[in-house]
Amino acid sequence: MMSHRSRTARAVVVALAAGSLALTACSKNEGGKSNADSKKDQKQAATQSQAVAYIDAAGSTGPAKDVPGAKAGGTIQVYQEAGLSHLDPGQIYVSDAGQIANLLFRRLTQFQEDDKGNVSVAGDLATDSGQSSDGGKTWTFKLKDGVKDQNGNAITSADVRHSVERLYAKFIFDGPTYLQTWLAGDANSADYRKQLPGGGFDGKHLPASVLDTPDDKTVVFHFDKPRPDLPQTLAMAGYAIVPEKADTKEKYDTAPVATGPYKIAEYKVGKVMKLVKNTNWDPKTDSVRHQYVDGFNFQFGVTESTQTKRLIADQGDNKNTIQFTGSVEATQIQDVVGNPEISKRTIKGYQPYVMQLDFNLDRVKDKKVREAVTYAVNSKSLIAGEGGAYGGDVAPNYFAPTLPGYEATYDPYGRLKTPQGNIEKAKEILKDVPAAEKKLVFAYSNSEAGQKRKVAIEDALTKVGIDVVAKEIDSASYYEQIGKLNNPYDIYISGWGQDWPSPSTVVTPVYDPSQVFDGSANYSHVKDPKVDALIKKAVTQEPTEAAATWKEAQHYLLENVIPAAPLWYTKQLQLFGSNIGGARYSSVSSYIDVTRLYLKS
Repeated sequence: MMSHRSRTARAVVVALAAGSLALTACSKNEGGKSNADSKKDQKQAATQSQAVAYIDAAGSTGPAKDVPGAKAGGTIQVYQEAGLSHLDPGQIYVSDAGQIANLLFRRLTQFQEDDKGNVSVAGDLATDSGQSSDGGKTWTFKLKDGVKDQNGNAITSADVRHSVERLYAKFIFDGPTYLQTWLAGDANSADYRKQLPGGGFDGKHLPASVLDTPDDKTVVFHFDKPRPDLPQTLAMAGYAIVPEKADTKEKYDTAPVATGPYKIAEYKVGKVMKLVKNTNWDPKTDSVRHQYVDGFNFQFGVTESTQTKRLIADQGDNKNTIQFTGSVEATQIQDVVGNPEISKRTIKGYQPYVMQLDFNLDRVKDKKVREAVTYAVNSKSLIAGEGGAYGGDVAPNYFAPTLPGYEATYDPYGRLKTPQGNIEKAKEILKDVPAAEKKLVFAYSNSEAGQKRKVAIEDALTKVGIDVVAKEIDSASYYEQIGKLNNPYDIYISGWGQDWPSPSTVVTPVYDPSQVFDGSANYSHVKDPKVDALIKKAVTQEPTEAAATWKEAQHYLLENVIPAAPLWYTKQLQLFGSNIGGARYSSVSSYIDVTRLYLKS
C-alpha cells in the first residue's frame, strides 16, 4: 500500500478496511510480547482484509454526510516532525504526503468510509466508480459538472489525460506505477516510460487505443487484460489530478494547485505550511470531504516527544492541535492511556504496515549473512521503542494481519518464540563467513524513531559479530535515498502496507523484478526469475486461486531469497487537543481522519 512515514518508514499510502478497530488496552509496555491482546488485535485486523464495494452515481454525489455537532470556523494547528516528502501528486506514495493529499487534491475515484469503518470506492471527479466493459479490459469514467481547480478553471478530460501522461516524465520517480505499467501491457511494463518519453509535455500523447478522451467529460482506459482493481488504484493519492495549465514540472512539487477543499497559502519547506479554504471547491460535487475549519497551520520539526507533552498538557493553542502522521511518543504512552481524560482524546487502530530490515541484494550477496541477520534482529527491543503493545506486534513474515492470505503461524525464523533474536543461531550461521562480508552499512533516519531503531539494530547485530557502520539520512528524503539503485547502503528499515486488500499490492511493488529502478519500492533489488514467474501467474488468476500462488511467493521469498528480515506489524495511537471535534481513526489513511475535523468552539 504505501510507504509508511508516521514513524518514518515507507509503506503504501492507503490502507483499505471494512471494519473499524480499537486497540485493546494493556496495563504496561510489553515490548514485543505476543500475548492474548495482540492476538485479539490481529483477529480484529482481519476485518481490514475484506474487499471494498464500488458504488454508483447516487452514492458519489455530494455533499458529504454532515458530522454530528460540527461547527464552522477557526484554524487547526498541526504538529509534524519531518518535512513532507512530496506535494506533487505524481510523486506521492508515502503516508505523510498521502495525508496532506486528502485536503488538497482530488482524483477520478476516492475511498469513502462510514462511521463503522466500512470502506467503498466512489466517484470523486468522476460521476461514479467507473463502468467496465470488454470483460474488464476497458474502463470508462464520466466527469462531474462543477469541478474546478483553485484558480477557477474547470477540470476536463484533457486534465485527466495530462495527469496520467506526466507520470511518464523522468522527473516523476517516487509515486505508484500500477496504472502506467498496466497501460503499457505485460511485455512493456518494465520500460513503460518508452511509451511516452516526453511525458506529454512535447505535444505527443498516448494513443487513443490506450487512453482515450473523446470529449471534455469522458475518459476511457484500455488494457490488454482485465483490471478489476482499477477504481481502487485511481483512488490513490498518486493519481490525483494536476491541471494541465498549472503544471510547472519539477517546481510543482513545492507549489501545487489544489482541487480539494483547501489550498496552500504559505509554504516554507521543512518549517511551516498554511492551508486556507479553496473557494472554488464545491461541496455538492464531493461525497467525502468537508470544509468546516478556515484552515490548517502546520509546524514542522516538532518531535514526537514534544508533540505528546504539549498535547497531554492541552493548554492554549494545543487544544486546537492534532498529530498529523506522528504518534504518541513511546515513553509517554502510559501517561496517555492511563489517564481516562487524556485517553479519550486519542485515536487508535491497527495499521497495514510490515516493518522490515531490507538487504541491498546488490551488496549483501551472501545468503548466510542475510539469514543470520534475520535470526539476530531484536523485534522486542524495536517494538518497545515504538510503544510496546500499543506500537506493534512481532512480524514473523511479510504479510500483515490486515492482508488476505495472512498466516499467523507462518514463522520460519522462530520470531514469535524468540522476538528478542536468536543470537546463538545467528552466530552459528556466521562462523565461516569472512570478516569482510560481516561489515554492513546501515542507513537510518535522523528522526527520534530512527535514532531508537539505530540503537536496537546496532546492539543486535554487534552481538553476533557483525560490524555495523551507521549512516544518518535526513528523514524527509529517507525513502528517496534508499530508493536509489546505486545507493551506498547495505541494510535499511522500510515499511510497506497494502494499497488495497490483495497480496498483489505487496508482493508486486516490493519484490517484482520488473520494479527494479530508481524510486521503486523494490528496495532490496529482487531480480529472482522464480519470483517473477509466480507474480505473472498470480495476477492472471482469480483471487481464490491466486491466494495459493501469493502464499508460495511469500514462502519462497522469505526462505530462499531473504530480501528482508521481518521486524514488526504497526499500530497507531495519536493524540489531539480537547477542542478538536470529529476525530476518528481512518481505516483508509491509518491516521486521524483529516477530512471531517472541526473546532468545538
